[in-house]
Amino acid sequence: MSERKALLILHGKQALNEEVRAAIEGKRKQGWDLAVRLTWEAGDAQRWVEEALSAGYTQLIAGGGDGTLRDVAEAIAAHPNQASLVLMPLGTANDFARAAGVPLIPALALDLLEAAPHAIDLGDVGGQVFLNMATGGFGSQVTANTSEDLKKILGGAAYLFTGLSRFSELHAAYGELHGPDFYWRGELLALGIGNGRQAGGGHVLCPEALIDDGLLDISILPAPQEVVGTLKTLLADGFGIDNMFVRARLPWVEIKVSEGLHINLDGEPLEGDSLRFSARAAALRVHLPENSPLLSAALSVNRPD
Repeated sequence: MSERKALLILHGKQALNEEVRAAIEGKRKQGWDLAVRLTWEAGDAQRWVEEALSAGYTQLIAGGGDGTLRDVAEAIAAHPNQASLVLMPLGTANDFARAAGVPLIPALALDLLEAAPHAIDLGDVGGQVFLNMATGGFGSQVTANTSEDLKKILGGAAYLFTGLSRFSELHAAYGELHGPDFYWRGELLALGIGNGRQAGGGHVLCPEALIDDGLLDISILPAPQEVVGTLKTLLADGFGIDNMFVRARLPWVEIKVSEGLHINLDGEPLEGDSLRFSARAAALRVHLPENSPLLSAALSVNRPD
């Protein structure tokens, strides 16, 4: 098989995206044999990945929002070392791609086919994979309940608007978390278990997370009364109150939650009152910019002497 051959798994809603079409044609003119498959319903991403691997494809592209990227990543990770992944972010938030420095312009994203792949970690909970982050608390509920129409109008700002409009619904929830040399319990407003750094349309919950360190970054926003009283400021600032968070970096963490703590996985609701999250080290090869902030190599290059 030619090395300049790849398959794009594209979310069905993007089928008529002219910018995507132009990017594909541009790559073909550069000599790439680029095939396209569309997702329409649950399970399509996994099916297309398996068919692509059976056909001998070694480079796959995921085109869509954070959910599509996660679905394709999970399917590829089930077949270790058979293919590498390029991300074409086309969603509203694009949280993982933004934090990783992946271009949001389709043609520039496809240029990463030429970049060397990096082995990155994935998060795991009960055998279910996440590329970016598991979130819990009020912010998670906001993400899950932001309407598609509002996203189309406001883009990532839709999450902020929804959060502010639902201020009266705020309530803290109880949770217990423990991992190696770590234990915390109490009332919390927000929880991030991050492979990536941000969620919910740009809220940076795990600002120091790296995707190749074999660890998950844990960020807990406790809920003393004085913090509850400033939720509007928290939302407006993108959770810009770093000194109030409890943070840890762990290979695994177990969490017990009470009723009322909403958790989602890369934007999808997650059920369960007792969950174990762990890092799958070097589980997926992804084409990323060499200076991606989420890579350890970029950290060492950018660290002052």
